[in-house]
Amino acid sequence: MSYELIAILMFASMMVLLMTGQRVFAAIGFVAAGAALLLYGQGAVEMPFSAAFKLFNWFPMLTLPLFIYMGYILAESGIAEDLYRMLHVWFGRVRGGLAIGTIFLMVIISAMNGLSVAGMAIGATIALPEMLRRGYDKVLISGVVQGGSSLGILVPPSVVMVLYGMIARQPVSQLWLAGVMPGLLMAAMFVVYVLIRCRLNPELAPVVSDEELEMPLREKLALLRAGIIPFLIFFTMTGLFVMGITSLVESSAVGATSATIAAALKGRLSWNLVTETARKTLGISCMFLWLILAALAFGAIFDGLGAVRAIESLFITRWELTPWQIIIMMQVSFIIMGMFLDDTAMLVIVAPLYVPLVKILEFDLVWFGVLYTMTCQIAYITPPFGYNLFLMRAMAPKEIGLTDIYRSIWPFVVMMALTIALVMIFPQLALWLPQHVRGI
Repeated sequence: MSYELIAILMFASMMVLLMTGQRVFAAIGFVAAGAALLLYGQGAVEMPFSAAFKLFNWFPMLTLPLFIYMGYILAESGIAEDLYRMLHVWFGRVRGGLAIGTIFLMVIISAMNGLSVAGMAIGATIALPEMLRRGYDKVLISGVVQGGSSLGILVPPSVVMVLYGMIARQPVSQLWLAGVMPGLLMAAMFVVYVLIRCRLNPELAPVVSDEELEMPLREKLALLRAGIIPFLIFFTMTGLFVMGITSLVESSAVGATSATIAAALKGRLSWNLVTETARKTLGISCMFLWLILAALAFGAIFDGLGAVRAIESLFITRWELTPWQIIIMMQVSFIIMGMFLDDTAMLVIVAPLYVPLVKILEFDLVWFGVLYTMTCQIAYITPPFGYNLFLMRAMAPKEIGLTDIYRSIWPFVVMMALTIALVMIFPQLALWLPQHVRGI
């Protein structure tokens, strides 16, 4: 049996196991372990240990639990809810102001957590009921929450980019900086879209009544102080890192410590809060570690079989595709897989194939990491099986049905696709900041 056929069988076996509903890390790890034993005999038992130590020796991995902890403690302590109340008061007089404030909220939550699930949870449980109660169109606000929450995997500190940096051997600091401008550009498109829609059809977003917004200036300022805490945490964490005062890991520790202090100053730090946050942090962190461990083992076997060279020969020599056609094919494959898998599963499945090929084609791997992350955002909210669609349905108020959710996302898919096209045409949108900050 040729190595090419073995590689195809490995990939097909993994996909079959995934379709049976097995856990992603179990399916990938089982195929990797089975192929290793069949190909290399008993000596292959050392491969998982080698992959594990390679993973544990990667210092930036320490940022993963710290950033997840920071996001959860801000959400569980109610600080994120205070932020939404501030946005409600200060944006209430603008047509569509609550929807615009929710987009800003999603960006901030993304910057605090790095996971789209956190933004989705806060948006669906806090923002959606408030906007529905004030007469906002349910299709419009459903799209706002879904589109805004997807920014969590692009705006730093993105956990997905940490994983991509691990697998692609790229500096996480460069990946984070590369995601800033595309993320802000996408958020700006969302805001402009809401403003235009609400101006053309004022019934979509009624202005908040004067009675609700009439409060003494002292109360408004107090509410502003409550909402400023997340901003201070984020800018302290990223500012120290950008100025070179702290390393990546130290910045994550600053963020986690600042979030804990903020919860304590508000009188919301309790033993139950700490234990619940620690439990959720441990669960998410362990899931990511198992996924990466399985991916490293699978990638070692796959690369040893020459699968990357076989795909290179197929795309370039036999099909005579241009480098840009290959990149576009990769993006399309991400969208298709994203209908069935989450971003982490996609990454560990295709990274052993795509990352070496991108390097052979002489594209920048940091730039490609941003493209991958942005395409995952589209995959998250694309029917029929987009990851965020079902999360939204599970957490949204009962007034919002699955049909409303499906209808709401298409304008945001178009804006995300436009942003991807701009980054592909103008790579400096992603690469300018990492090239100029700290001399990177």
